[in-house]
Formats: sequence, structure tokens, C-alpha cells
Amino acid sequence: MINKYSAATLLLLGGVTSSALAQDYSRVQAKELNDNGTPYMVQFRTGTEAQLSNAQAVLREQLQLTQDDQMVQAKAEADQLGFVHEKYQQYYKGIKVEHATYSVHARQGRVESISGQFEAVRGLNTTPSLDASAALERALSFVGAKRYMWQDAREEAGLKQLENNPNATYKPQGELVIVRNQRSQNPLKASKPTLAWKFNIYAQAPLSRAYVYVDAHSGEVVLQDNIIKHAAATATFATAYSGTQQLANSTTTNGYYLRETTRGLGIETYNARKGSSYTAAVDFVDADNNWTAAEYNNANFDNVAGDAHFGAQATYDYWKLVHGRNSYDNAGAKIKSYVHFDDTPGDGVGFENAYWNGSVMTYGDGASTFKPLTAMDVCGHEIGHAVCEKTANLTYANESGAMNEGFSDIWGACVEARAVSAYGLTGKSTWLIGEEVMKAGGALRSMSNPNQYGQPDTYKGTYWKPTTSSPSNANDQGGVHTNSGVLNYWFYLLSQGGSGTNDLGNAFSVTGVGIDAAAKIAFRAESVYLTASSTYANARTAAISAATDLYGASSTQVTAVTNAWYAVGVGAASGGGTGGGGTVSYCASKGTSVAYEWIDYVKLGTIARTSSSDAGYYNGTASSTSVTAGSSQTISFSAGFASTAYTEYWKVYIDYNQNGVFTDAGELVVSGSSASTGTLSGTFTVPTTAKSGATRLRVIMSDASATTSCGSYSYGETEDYTVNITGGAFAPQGVATIAGSSLSNSVEKAVSLFPNPASDVLNIALASKAEVVSATVTDLRGARVAGARFEGGQLNVAGLAKGIYLLTVSDGQKTFHEKFVKE
Repeated sequence: MINKYSAATLLLLGGVTSSALAQDYSRVQAKELNDNGTPYMVQFRTGTEAQLSNAQAVLREQLQLTQDDQMVQAKAEADQLGFVHEKYQQYYKGIKVEHATYSVHARQGRVESISGQFEAVRGLNTTPSLDASAALERALSFVGAKRYMWQDAREEAGLKQLENNPNATYKPQGELVIVRNQRSQNPLKASKPTLAWKFNIYAQAPLSRAYVYVDAHSGEVVLQDNIIKHAAATATFATAYSGTQQLANSTTTNGYYLRETTRGLGIETYNARKGSSYTAAVDFVDADNNWTAAEYNNANFDNVAGDAHFGAQATYDYWKLVHGRNSYDNAGAKIKSYVHFDDTPGDGVGFENAYWNGSVMTYGDGASTFKPLTAMDVCGHEIGHAVCEKTANLTYANESGAMNEGFSDIWGACVEARAVSAYGLTGKSTWLIGEEVMKAGGALRSMSNPNQYGQPDTYKGTYWKPTTSSPSNANDQGGVHTNSGVLNYWFYLLSQGGSGTNDLGNAFSVTGVGIDAAAKIAFRAESVYLTASSTYANARTAAISAATDLYGASSTQVTAVTNAWYAVGVGAASGGGTGGGGTVSYCASKGTSVAYEWIDYVKLGTIARTSSSDAGYYNGTASSTSVTAGSSQTISFSAGFASTAYTEYWKVYIDYNQNGVFTDAGELVVSGSSASTGTLSGTFTVPTTAKSGATRLRVIMSDASATTSCGSYSYGETEDYTVNITGGAFAPQGVATIAGSSLSNSVEKAVSLFPNPASDVLNIALASKAEVVSATVTDLRGARVAGARFEGGQLNVAGLAKGIYLLTVSDGQKTFHEKFVKE
């Protein structure tokens, strides 16, 4: 189906304006940006807030909406702190923009802040070239399963019964959406908004369930977002992991079974009988409701049914009693669990997994690595995925996917900790995940020491897995089960406190606030401020806002949240003294592609970083060095190249007056160009009028001379660091002008092309004055392009299609590369 609103509705919702609000940026207290340069959070000054009834106009002003953009209200919720949160879904020309939601946060009818993910979609062709059926064929070819759920008549019948809908089916129905392309290696397509068909594909063998997005023009798969994440009577039940417990259940004509209706719409636990069918599952039935170890602690591990039921019961109680939430969806959703599930029945090997499949809980019996996977923290973890799906809905890839996993670990720990206290359980460790299901001992993960099991405790530190433009199961969707360690350790420190030195060399000290306060902060961040595409930087902002809402801006909880993020390498410490930038927000700067060149070295004082490419931007603000006002400083840096060296333009900025911009006089401290692969350097003098304290250092390397301190550019990379200025003063009108420094070994551009862009003829000249003996043209994929004729120092490009090309020229001894544009 094509999901569009009527023209009348969109005209009403998309065309709201307000002259009173138009471009009034003086009301903004603080602003943080997403990685695409759009606002992630905007906070308004007290006394200048707009009325909630003017929410559409606030969004239009702050997000700079065009007539093609529509923000359609999806829901509104009031919380116990007196806030009203209105959530809006973005549409472009009537088509839903996937993962793009924006929330307006108001108290007493006045808008205090807005936050979320907005995609600046411009000029996108919204008429699909492929219909839904053709796109589905591409999606199924990508999944490559042997059998799908809709091909199983019994499962189809079960779904119709479950949903009480005779038309219900597992067969995917295409929805036309706009989504970021997260799989393309083409720099012109990567991370760009793309018109796509969205399918919910549930494979039975091999087991998987995911949203698969297919480019509606090219037929390429642009994103895979996994749904299966891979992780009135009272019974007395001798469980496998939690001792003998009292479980709510019901009676049948032939005994008692594990179903109850006292919590929400109920909790039900079934026996999948070592099969892969939910509809073929049956009830566990006991004659006297005394489920003893003699009856159920057998070779079939039937006692784990009690753990699944008890775990679901304890998880429901945790969310209800601690967060006031009625089941995972806050609407009393039934929690159904299936134990003894096996994805490949009859192979003699148990299923080594537990997961939430988007509808129910599924538990395998384990094999060589795991015992049955029904331990308390596993139950809390997997149902935590359901909570995330109904709140932030964090996309299961890269940083957002790592946080999806991290939040589930947090809820697994919290559920287990409360159950231990409430029921007097023993043999459980709050800060270890899966310690009871490992056959060889140990645990899956440690929240108090992530390094113990190969996870990072610092953002981009030891054990960090690189994120990727092509997340897949082969690379763990960009390290989601590994990089979650950063969020886990943040939560542990926030709860328990701790001190030390992180992988970035920064000493930290955090005073813990206790697990309940930490959980309230974490859940408010997840449910109110985070969105599908959120990053770790966004999570820091969200958590600080959540703590401010709950405990006040100057509270010890806000300080602890801030310092815990600093401890794991995200942002500054409380007060902004170390880690960079204080509370000042800076514009985004990012290279679109690092396929050919990137920054591989930066050194200033104690900052010394050697690296490979960082996807166009590196946030190194947790690394800092001190400089004295009036002192002379030398900064060194170099470029890395995939093959041969191109001419690169370098610009180094320091925000001397700490006002959040780099455009004041003297703040461009070094600039120049070079085609060298060696280390370059520039010398500058710190003004005596520079403001004392921590501020931002920005290093930009771009293939375009016109690149400025803000915004995205074609090829290259930006890196941000922190400079601590001592002995300075504050200059309200800006800082004194200093002489711009040039690079100490900058060289003349090796190849000159003119005019560039060119329509007919491109002139080529070498700086060495040598004769150009050959010239070839390739596209951005590296494929040789026909139709460009070189003769007499000129390249005839009249026959080329419009676009960007790579030119390789040679003087017979050396080879040079340069880009040009055919207009």
C-alpha cells in the first residue's frame, strides 16, 4: 500500500505559519544538532516560550520546513511531572519519512523544548519506478530463506485467530516510505533519504524477522532493521533458576495451566515441544497446581517453563511499580512466552537463543554454549526490546542498535535487581548479564567491567567495533552486541558511582545516584527524548534533559549523569571544565565520503591521535590539551589516502570567545592546501583576549577550497577536540585578529583544471609545467568512462553526462588525480 494523507489534510498540517514566531532565534537557549545537521534538541529561554497550541509553527520555524514537509501529530501523552509530549511524524509530499519523528515538550501550556530526528529531504522523486510486487521479489531474494511464515497454513490460521481478523496474514504488504540508505557504498547515495518499499518479512527457515527496505527506483536493498533482536489461581513452581515461587495462573477442566489475567491483558506461557511452530504449541498442565521439582526438573528441562512465566510476571511488575507502565506498550499488552522452541526441529541440536519476535517471547533450550535461556535477566532483556519498540524504536544497527541492546541489558539488570529484593532470590548478579545460562560459567556481558567480555567501556575505545555504512548480520549490524558496553557502563557508573581513567586518558569521578534513580533517568531518556536514529551524543543530551526534568537543572543527579557520560568518553564533565565545549552547542561539520581521503593524524600539545577514516567526522572533544593566552602554538596533522594523494584544503578553527561559532575574527588559526602525505604543521598565537576555560578546536580537511566551519561537504573529514585556555580574559566583542598561518610545507596544486565545472572543454595544466601525455576519466565507482577525448592539453567532455568524475593524468613519470564536474 502507499501510505499518504489526503491533500486537504496535508495542506492544513503542513502550511501552518506564524509571523510572531518567524525566525525568532533569540528565544533559543541551547541547540544540539543531529549528524545530518538538523536540530536534535532545541531548548527555549524561560519567559519566551510559545504556546503549545502553536506547536506546528514552532516546528516550522526551528526545522525550516518547506511546503513539501509535513509534521503530522501521531500521539500526545501527559506524564507525572506535568509535561505534555506531542509526537509528530514527518512526511514529505505525503509519504512517511521512516524513523523521523519529532516531539514537542510543554509544561503549563508552554513549549519548553523540542527534540527528535528530522530529515531535510529536498527534490526527491516520489513516484516509484518499481511496484510493490517487484520490490518484494528483490527483498525475498535478499533474505534468501527456504520457507516463510505465510507459506505455513497452520501459522496463517493461528495469526487470524490471534488477531481475530480473517484477513490477517504474515505475507508482507509493501508500504512506500522515505528512509536513509544505510547499505550503499556509493558516496552519492550513502545515508541519503531514499524512496523505498518497506516490508515486514518473517522467515521460518532459517529463522529471521526484519523490516527490509527496497529502493523504489533501483531495486537495491537500502536497509535491514531486525525485529528479532537475538537476545486467578496461584501456583507453587520449582523453577530452574529462581527457586520455588508463587505464580499466578488459571484452571482448566483437566488441571492448571500457565495463564493468568491479573496483570494487564494477561501473561501466558506455552510449550513449543522442541518445534518451530507457535500455533502447534500446547499448554503446560498440572493436576494439583503444585509444580514440583520431581515432576518438572527432568531431562526435558520442563522446569524452565516456570522461569519464563515468573520472569514475565516479575518484568510486568517492575514496569508497573517502578515506572507506572502497564506492560511493555503501556496499554496492558499480553505477554506470551514459548519455551522449548527449536528453529530446526529434528536436528538433535537445541536452539541457542532467546528473542522477542515483535509479538511474543521465544526461548530455546540451549546446546553446547547455553543452558535453557529463561533466566530472569534474559526475560527482562528480551521484553526490554518490546519496550524500546514502543518508545524510541531505536534502529537495530550501528550506534542506535548498540543502545537498543544496551537499554535491554539495563532493564534486564533492573528487573533482576528488583526481583532479588522482592523475592529474596539468590545466585544472581545484577551487573552480569546471562550468568545463569552459561554452561561453562562466566556471563555474556558485564556492565561493571565491559572489557571482561570483550566490550568497550569507552566510546570508540578498546574493543569498540567500527560502525558501517552496510550493517549486516556478518558485522553484527555494526557492532550492536559489542558497542552496547558503553551504555551499560554509563548506567553502572550512574547507579553505583566510580572513578578511574578511561581509554582516552581522561580521569573521571562519578557519584552514584542508586539504581532506581538511574533507571528513571534512563527510561525518560529512552521514552521521551530518543528517536530511531539517535547516536550516543544524542543519548547524552537526552539523559541530561531527563535528569533535569526529574530532579532539577542544578541537581546532583544531573551532575552524575553528565560525569558518567564523560567517564565513557561522550561529552564534557559537569561544568565543562574537561572534555570540551561546556554547554555551548556547535554546528555540525562532516565529509560525505572518505572513500579517497581522510585525516589520519592530529597533534597539539597532549592531543596526539593517529587514526584511519571516521566516516567523515570524529568527536574527540573528550581529548584535551592546555594552552596559555598569548603563547605560540604549533599544530601538526596529515592526510591519509586510499591510493594516490589529492590536493586537500586544511582549515583549523578555535572558538576563542566560546560563543559556539568559529566565524569571529581570528578564530580561523591555520589554513592552506597540500597534496602531501607527510605531516604538515601550522603555527599560531593564542590571543591574550581569549576566554579562559574549555573550548572547541575544529580541524577540517576537504577537497573543496570553499568548505567552511559548518555543514557537510563532498570529500574529506572533520575532527573536533578540546582546548583548555589558561590566563585569558573575556572579550565581549570578539577576539583580536591574528595573522592567518599557512602550512609549513604546503605546495602548489599539482593539477589545475579550468573551467571546473566544465560543459564542453576542460583545460589541464601541471604545476611542474611538464606536458600531460595521457588523461583518463573514471566515474565515482572507479569504472572507466568512454566519450571523453584528450588532445593538446584539453579534454573534450561534451559527450559526458552531468555529474562528478575522477581525472587521472600523467606526465610520463608521475600520475596525478583530480576531480571535476561536468555541468
